[in-house]
Amino acid sequence: MGIIERKEREREEMRGLILDAAQKLFLSQGYEKTSIRGIADAIEYSPATIYLYYKDKNELLFSLQKAAFQKMMEEFLVVQSVADPFERLVELGRQYIKYAIENPELYDLMFIMEAPMESLSCRDEVWEDGMRSFDFLKIVIAACIQAGYFKEGHDLDNTGLTIWSYMHGLISIYLKKRMDIFGDDREMERMENSFALFVSMLKVSL
Repeated sequence: MGIIERKEREREEMRGLILDAAQKLFLSQGYEKTSIRGIADAIEYSPATIYLYYKDKNELLFSLQKAAFQKMMEEFLVVQSVADPFERLVELGRQYIKYAIENPELYDLMFIMEAPMESLSCRDEVWEDGMRSFDFLKIVIAACIQAGYFKEGHDLDNTGLTIWSYMHGLISIYLKKRMDIFGDDREMERMENSFALFVSMLKVSL
């Protein structure tokens, strides 16, 4: 390995180290209380080192969210092999649940953690990635309409928002352990049953 390649690898390793520390602090302390100094202390480097890679904590959060959305979108693409539009929509829902359960910290960063998005200079780029996944959902919904599963005339944005709202609500209840109110260990079973009920309601109501 040449000097240039080695230096680039070292830079990528440092970026990864910084991002890992930033993610932990964002989730444990919140956006407002997380600072560049705190991140630097966590990896035992000076704040000046962080600034060599990221201009501020906004850019750090942006990098984390962008990578998370891209990862989710990659997992969504597997549903393209499902021929039937409605089954494709159902499988997309399953993939969304799977992604959230397997990546709870990333899901938190993407959709749950409070952050003043208006202060992020790169928020448009972040939500460009987020909208790509929402647009994918709308394409599947449009295919369901064309195939006769849903009635003509439904607004794709509103229909997509309705489906996403249910999915996000179910996942948030699960991730935040609000299912503990039932006093048993059937969280996954309850989530699967709720999802199945939602699917059956979609089929008859839209």
